[in-house]
Amino acid sequence: MQARPTAVRIDWIDPADLFRAGPAHESNAFWLDAGPDAAEGWSWMGVGAAASRAPRDLALAGRSAELGGGDDGVPGGFAGGWVGWIGYDGGTGAVGAPAQMDADAPDEAGIDARSLIAFDHMRREAWIIAPEADLADARREVDRWRQQAGDQPPFRDLDATDIRVSSARHTPAVYAALIARCREAIRAGDAYQLCLTTRFEVARDEPIDPVEAYLRLRRALPAHHGGWVRVGEHALLSSSPERFLRVAQGVVRTHPIKGTRPRSHDPVPDAAAAAALVASEKERAENVMIVDLMRNDLQRVCEPGSVAAERLLEVESYSAVHQLVSTVAGRLRPGCTVGDLLDATFPAGSMTGAPKRSAMTILHDLESAPRGVYAGCFGWIGSDGALDLAMTIRSIVVHPRGAYVGAGGGITWLSEAEDELAEVAVKARGPLAALGAALPAGWAGLRGADASAAVESALPPVR
Repeated sequence: MQARPTAVRIDWIDPADLFRAGPAHESNAFWLDAGPDAAEGWSWMGVGAAASRAPRDLALAGRSAELGGGDDGVPGGFAGGWVGWIGYDGGTGAVGAPAQMDADAPDEAGIDARSLIAFDHMRREAWIIAPEADLADARREVDRWRQQAGDQPPFRDLDATDIRVSSARHTPAVYAALIARCREAIRAGDAYQLCLTTRFEVARDEPIDPVEAYLRLRRALPAHHGGWVRVGEHALLSSSPERFLRVAQGVVRTHPIKGTRPRSHDPVPDAAAAAALVASEKERAENVMIVDLMRNDLQRVCEPGSVAAERLLEVESYSAVHQLVSTVAGRLRPGCTVGDLLDATFPAGSMTGAPKRSAMTILHDLESAPRGVYAGCFGWIGSDGALDLAMTIRSIVVHPRGAYVGAGGGITWLSEAEDELAEVAVKARGPLAALGAALPAGWAGLRGADASAAVESALPPVR
């Protein structure tokens, strides 16, 4: 058992400055990031030894735990433990659906975080959290990073000469054809909703710096659950707007997102887009379907009668998109473990569709390729049984051959292929831009007439 942690307050420093001076240079390091200029929430960063698998046998934090964490009650609720990612493909195989494993990055990877720095953005307070025996070493390391923070070279942004073009797993025409096949499966009664995805890749013809790419990503697409996790020669960079699972005080919460509209710089059409999102019959139905699925999943590990939707169909707005978000919560059964919770809920219904196993089987046949780390989850699992995991969306995976970005959207009977194609382009554009890459031909600038042309060149739509 890990020694009880000690928390020592230190002077505030911008997490980005400390990250660039310290963890960014380590082979096994993490930064779980509340976003640039965050006025609330927590960030954590640190280094540690590689730890491949999440602690599935660990009992989750019970109801007697202090607010915000497990039994330790340290500032921010994370007292040390596992930090990493869990990929989509291993999750599908674990629940009996067909799976094809990805060769580009490990399906699961993590870091044993014995000591870390926690940042409280609301109070602008920072803390070193470590076992008593490690505290002196942790303080010396943080002091060294602080001294180096002022010596970092200026952040280099990209210019037009840096831009390279990505490649796509599917052309818009092929993706439109897959949408038609999703609707065929829905018409046949094999699914109610299917989250169809694709992948965009950037080859390592030039060096890919995961640190600079993440700094660009967080600036362009700030989100409350950003993250940078490097384990050896692989790195996950994410600006995720979707919290998957949070466990504290014996309660588990999930926050599924279904429904997206692009933002506008003009406030009038921007407000109209948000209103249209709330009013959309298709988007509302899609969100409610996933809420029902997550309620069903949580009932497998929660006390009878305790699972409920705490909020439904609320708009959250980010720099690039408006999203329709709901929250489902339940009180965990005594003795529930991390493995029990993941077995019941992972992969998340917002990335599969409903019914879940049927949806995963259909999507395996349609997509015909692994999703990898994309559509999985990442974050921390504390040694005290608290956890906070986000969905691996709006993300970049850097690997020895290059990098990839996954993107997709939920398909229902009411889906219009033109809208779905444009949504994929919107979701992929930001992460690719952080890599210095543009969308490939056909996907670039895909809107309206461009999407319609792609649909017309695909298979006939379902009638």
